[in-house]
Amino acid sequence: MFIVNSYLLAVVLCVVTMICWGSWGNTQKLAARSWRYELYYWDYVIGILLFSVLMGLTLGSIGSEGRSFVPDLCQVSGAAIVSAIIGGIIFNASNILLTASVSLAGMSVAFPVGVGLALVLGVIINYFGQPKGDATLLFTGVSLIVVAIIVNGLASGRQQRGAGSTNRKGIVLAILAGVLMSFFYRFVAVAMDLDNFHQPEAGKATPYTAFFLFAMGIFLSNFLFNTLAMKHPFSGEPTGYSTYFKGAFRTHCVGILGGFVWGLGTLLSYIAAGKAGAAISYALGQGAPMVAALWGVFVWKEFRGADKVSKALLAIMFGFFIIGLALIVIAGN
Repeated sequence: MFIVNSYLLAVVLCVVTMICWGSWGNTQKLAARSWRYELYYWDYVIGILLFSVLMGLTLGSIGSEGRSFVPDLCQVSGAAIVSAIIGGIIFNASNILLTASVSLAGMSVAFPVGVGLALVLGVIINYFGQPKGDATLLFTGVSLIVVAIIVNGLASGRQQRGAGSTNRKGIVLAILAGVLMSFFYRFVAVAMDLDNFHQPEAGKATPYTAFFLFAMGIFLSNFLFNTLAMKHPFSGEPTGYSTYFKGAFRTHCVGILGGFVWGLGTLLSYIAAGKAGAAISYALGQGAPMVAALWGVFVWKEFRGADKVSKALLAIMFGFFIIGLALIVIAGN
């Protein structure tokens, strides 16, 4: 299987993770023109599962290092299977809330609040689960990102002033999503032997197998979580599965593409964790709010008409994010 053997390459993969995690929301924005987010989300989840199988049978099965995908899947212990699947269930609950938040408040608000909060809490959880890297630099970087989140909240508050309860609901959902999302990565990390991808401990999963089990947790839990969201939506009228099957092929493809984009970022994060450590790999990937905010501000024009103070706050937010991420990279070197 494909294994990362250098810290520099691990950082590069984490940067790609950050771009993917911050960009998949664009497919939801595209689909939203004619498609409810609950219906889009089914395609997104199917895309993640398909991508996990594709990567397991390709990158996870080539070369002579590590265990190939199918033999590894056959030897994984029950405890590792359950842990990875629980990670998928937790992620799915949080991501449905985040997706709802995007539909209500926009990418430039939902991602910095929700994913930014998940970054802070998740780094703490993952670092104490597997201490790796300079703790002072790591948590200083995280602290700067906390400041960036607060600044973004001030900017969005000015922009959304007088916008009504819809955007407030979106922010509340983003906060709930962030708290839940901070826990999923640790469950998946426990299922893997992060210290030795070349000869993983018996019963532990390779990143490719862990990603597949994680994707199964997302897919299976979606029958509960998304069915509830369809019948009791956060906004709009209830919808059903008959509407989903009436969707255009192109619309379904947009959602599946979103799952592929997010899935690529997630798999690369798991692969990089062997060299960078779970906390740093997770932290770099969760720089996604900056990427999402860039999309929201410059492509989707979510801050169109903002005053000079709001624009200045956005610039400050990006600055703190960049400095914070740089410190996180240095912390693991």
